Amino acid sequence: MLESLVQKNDSKILLIVLDGIGGLPVINGKTELELAKTPNLDSLAKNSALGLHIPVDYGITPGSGPGHLGIFGYDPLEYEIGRGILEALGLGLCVEDTDIAIRGNYATVEKSDGKLIIKDRRAGRIPTEENRRITQRLSEAIKEIDGVKVFFSAGMEHRIALLLRFPNPLPEGSDRIKDTDPQKEGLEPIRPVGLTEASERVAKVVQKLLEKVEEVLRDEPKANYILLRGFSQKPRMESFEKRFGLKACAIAVYPMYRGLASLVGMDLINFEGQSIEDQIKALREVWQEYDFFFLHIKKTDSYGEDGNYQGKVKVIEEFDRYLPSILELKPKVLVITGDHSTPSILKGHSWHPVPVLLHSPYVLGGTSERFTERECLKGELGIFPAKKLINLMLAHSLRLAKYGA
Repeated sequence: MLESLVQKNDSKILLIVLDGIGGLPVINGKTELELAKTPNLDSLAKNSALGLHIPVDYGITPGSGPGHLGIFGYDPLEYEIGRGILEALGLGLCVEDTDIAIRGNYATVEKSDGKLIIKDRRAGRIPTEENRRITQRLSEAIKEIDGVKVFFSAGMEHRIALLLRFPNPLPEGSDRIKDTDPQKEGLEPIRPVGLTEASERVAKVVQKLLEKVEEVLRDEPKANYILLRGFSQKPRMESFEKRFGLKACAIAVYPMYRGLASLVGMDLINFEGQSIEDQIKALREVWQEYDFFFLHIKKTDSYGEDGNYQGKVKVIEEFDRYLPSILELKPKVLVITGDHSTPSILKGHSWHPVPVLLHSPYVLGGTSERFTERECLKGELGIFPAKKLINLMLAHSLRLAKYGA
């Protein structure tokens, strides 16, 4: 129904995702949003529609993939996207239908009684430049395993993406392989095991690849192994522009979120630097070229996962300082939200509803004093499924025709 109602105009929609923005009381009964000093967000909240969205379903803790798909207007229960494909796309790898994409971490391992033991799952978070050097070394040493082409791409710090390109298309389920990362130091890497008949062939190639990686990186002081996660095949998805009539772009630093945007057909904007200021500068430069802008800010989530509520508060306050320069662009619709909640006290993603602020000329407003979890509960949007957020953005930008006579 929605696609049949979409109509085009010149309005601009800006979606800002403060990753993991939702929280729980962490000190003095206050959440990170409540602790933060946010005069600009508070002023905006008073004249906006507020509410909370549920990323996937009640009580379900979402990964970043499902969390973003929902706010992009795709049902996360319909599309199950592996992190490998997102990492590969975000790093600019061209993913084909015959590929298995994998997300990896460089790690430090030691031999003990003939067994590999993980000493550091992230290889001390090696600098990105060191990552590039080591990845180049692997690229030169490992080009093919049993007729399967291998491609490596360096990510940020310890992260890496891999593509296994098979000579022919693979049957569905070929990516059903257990992660090799046990998620804890002091253990052995998990052997890649195919969980379906179709994936057993892929798992055997992965095992041989890991043996070769160990051989090539044996003399590296830190990053001497790779832990693999998120094995995934390329999904078939309708493009964002076709679905919603919006020419869209993404301004994001981290590869995974660039990959998510690329997956639905958004253009990826390249820019210098990694700060919020750098991202806003990039936004300004392309403002006339697109209808829809996705701007992603990561560190709110990173600090939440570290249990560092002070760090999360500082990022929120930093964003607040830059909000006036964003408002100068005068988007017809501005949405500020998160893909999921990451309470510092949980040190991870959670199932809690996510704060939403929607600003447009057509809101009731006047229901809330601040952009916080408790104030969002008072807002006119209520609590709603994340996949319906796109409906609200389209409606407030006057891009939906009337339904029925």
